[in-house]
Amino acid sequence: MLTEATQAKVPAAAAAPLLSVRGLEAWYGESHVLHGIDFDVAPGEVVTLLGRNGAGKTTTLKSIIGIMAKRKGSVKLAGTETIALPSRTIARLGIGYVPEERGIYASLSVHENLLLPPVVKPGGLSLEQIFTLFPNLKERINSQGTKLSGGEQQMLAIGRILRTGANLLLFDEPTEGLAPVIIDQIGRTIAKLKQDGFTIILVEQNFRFAATVADRHYVVEQGKVVDMIPNAELDQNIDKLHGYLGV
Repeated sequence: MLTEATQAKVPAAAAAPLLSVRGLEAWYGESHVLHGIDFDVAPGEVVTLLGRNGAGKTTTLKSIIGIMAKRKGSVKLAGTETIALPSRTIARLGIGYVPEERGIYASLSVHENLLLPPVVKPGGLSLEQIFTLFPNLKERINSQGTKLSGGEQQMLAIGRILRTGANLLLFDEPTEGLAPVIIDQIGRTIAKLKQDGFTIILVEQNFRFAATVADRHYVVEQGKVVDMIPNAELDQNIDKLHGYLGV
């Protein structure tokens, strides 16, 4: 749970959060992974969940979107409690999830993959807007998923969610295994989405990349949020962050 000192560093905008998570617990079978996650995300913010492997970051995203079979606590989206709702209903409220494994259908073309998820809310990007963000996808529109590079698959996974109308985006390790030039493109995309009013929660191991796009960083250890570091204060907390991440 965040300490009073840590909570005091949360910007005033977070007083009316788009997403509010309180006491979130989750299990894989009998394995208790989350032990009371607490954090807020204000509309239009980009926040990261930082921490070592196994800390509970991905499980937090899966719990927010509702694909963890066993979870409890409170997850409110714009004031609506979602903890008891199925994932399909949560998605219709405007949450989009891009998993680390990307979930590209190998036998479908880029065009077919983009059209696969249903539009759940008004305001989704058109195909042309997605192609403006990711010109590579327009060039590969008829290519099968198996023919795409890792970077192109990541672009496709993000583009597919943007079409649905979701305005809260959950990105799990979007830069993992990608070339620096593609990482830069993903960073520019996140900056553009923030400029356009999207709210983003980003799970990242690469905190140097996270520092280029995020407003704030929540540190997760052993299934709890143990600290919150504003991006503007990252440099003065770098030794502490290295300690948390073991780098």
